[in-house]
Order: sequence, then C-alpha cells, then structure tokens
Amino acid sequence: MIYFDSDYTAGAHPEVLDALCATNNLHTVGYGCDSYTESAKNLIRQACGTEDARVFLLVGGTQTNATVIDGILARHEGVLAAESGHIAVHESGAIEACGHKVLTLPHHQGKVKAEDVKLFIDEFYRDETFEHMVAPGMLYISFPTEYGTVYTLKELEQLSEVCHNADIPLYIDGARLAYGLAAEGGDVTLQDIARLADVFYIGGTKVGALFGEAVVVTNPKLLNHFTPLIKQHGALMAKGRLLGVQFEALFKGNLYFEIGKKAVAQALKIKEAFTSRGYTSIVDSTTNQQFFLLPNSLIDHLRSNHISFENWGVRGAEQTTVRFVTGWATTQSDIDALIALL
Repeated sequence: MIYFDSDYTAGAHPEVLDALCATNNLHTVGYGCDSYTESAKNLIRQACGTEDARVFLLVGGTQTNATVIDGILARHEGVLAAESGHIAVHESGAIEACGHKVLTLPHHQGKVKAEDVKLFIDEFYRDETFEHMVAPGMLYISFPTEYGTVYTLKELEQLSEVCHNADIPLYIDGARLAYGLAAEGGDVTLQDIARLADVFYIGGTKVGALFGEAVVVTNPKLLNHFTPLIKQHGALMAKGRLLGVQFEALFKGNLYFEIGKKAVAQALKIKEAFTSRGYTSIVDSTTNQQFFLLPNSLIDHLRSNHISFENWGVRGAEQTTVRFVTGWATTQSDIDALIALL
C-alpha cells in the first residue's frame, strides 16, 4: 500500500528516531527540565531570530490550540478564525469545550482577509448590545491553511497590523509550518512569522517527529504561568526529554526545512500529473496538500491498485473531492507508481 492520506501516517524521520534511540537509556529529570529540551528551545530561538522568546514543547496539535487559546482569552471572549479553519471544523469542538466560542469569518481559499477581520471587530463594538455578546479576543490563522494555501508576507503584515490596532493577539497554527515556508513562490520566512505573530507553534507531528509541537511566545504580555495551564490541558509530558530530543534533531541542522522542501516538491509533481491529464485541482495549493475533483471510477481504480488517500468530504454520485498529502516518508517510487496508474 502507498499512502498519501496525511503527513503523519508514518513514524519518525530516521534522524529523529536515531536521536531517540541514542538517548533511550539515559536518565534525565522530567517535564522538560532536561538539557536536551533546553538545547532544542535555544535552537528554535536561533532559527526564529528571537532570543527573548519563550518556547514550550507540547504533545500534539489539538492540545496546543486548546491550551494556547484558553490561555490567551478572557472568559467572555472568543477566537476569530476562518470558517474553514482547523479549530472551526476538525478539532471536535475542543475550543468550545474549554468555554470559548469560535467566531467564524469568510474564507478565501482557506485564508482570511484583513478587511474582514477589521469589519468584524468594528461592527461588534458598534453594536450597543456588545456587552451581551462574545467578544473577539484574538485571531487564529494557520500557515499553511487547511487548503494548503499560504499567506503572502503582505497579507500577514496586514493581519498583524489589524490585530495590534485592535489590541488582540495574532496566533498562528504552524502544524505544517515547514511546508508553508517551503511553498512554491512563497515570500514568508520563519523570522517573519516570529516578528508578526504574538504566539505561534512549530509543528513536529506532521514534519518528521513521532509527536510534539513547539509553542513560541514572542509577546511578553501573554501566557505567563503557562506551564500549569499546559498540565491542566493534559499536554505536559512527564518524559519531556522525548520532545526535546526530537526538536533538537529537527533544528540542529536544516532537517526541519529539508523535510518541508522535499515534500512540497513531491506534491507539486502530483499536482502536475493530475492537472496535465485534465483533472481539476480545486484550489491552487503550493504546499504538500493537493486537492482534486476526480471521477469516482478513477478513485476506485487507484484504490484497487493500493493507492491510499482521503475523500475530502462526502463521496459524490459521480465525482468526489479528494486530498493527496506528501511527507518525509514519501518516496520517488511512490510518486512514480501513482503517475503510472494515471
């Protein structure tokens, strides 16, 4: 079976797994108070160009979003997000379960526009009954989006400006950050993300780690006393070294960025293979997620020949939107086999 279902169906990148195995028999203190975790945090600060940033390692993406958002918002506040955003669609109400409403905005191929954010905030406070409504307390975006699209530097700067003018934090979900940074034609760097976001996270689970996400807090006013909140949300590992070892391996050299670059290049080969044969790409994704509207006959043909991928929504009567995703474990032979079947 060849898997294009997601970028976390395989285990850890061999270099990450080697680092885990090499340190397996060592004894260190728990909860991330070890030298490997401290080294990983320093490497992340260096990569971000933010020596004063606070870095926290959490176990997974949903826990990270729920913990960060709960930590930022007051009890009466909600989080602004695209109606297609991960927290609004595919996190099983995790944010609402923490007592905060997701306030949805129109999306444009997965992205939100600065003018829509500003309009929402302006209209909210023009309503004389706003004290009886859930207030917009922060903006959530992901880079890349659920559709594999990426914001331009100008778009991020506009969003950051709107948020800061309204005195609400900008939070960037970076579960697939390496693929967004490697996007074809992209002009955003990790340093740009660190400069423009108040809080963001660097995804490990989908980029070569067994598990783990690194939260980077650049706004010193936010998320003080964050560790107790991480523990309350079940996102603090007793064996915290396991997170530190993995992120140290990802950031000691360029492995994190190399994984992103390789997977994006492979995904674009898949995109070219489908579109050159007349199949419809439903969104112009420049990252490792590609979405196509395919005849059900082709979908069944591919699956019967051991190609695994996801339906993106409900199967249609004659054609269905599907998603193909590449990751560190995708090989050239996987790509060749798929193209041969086309």
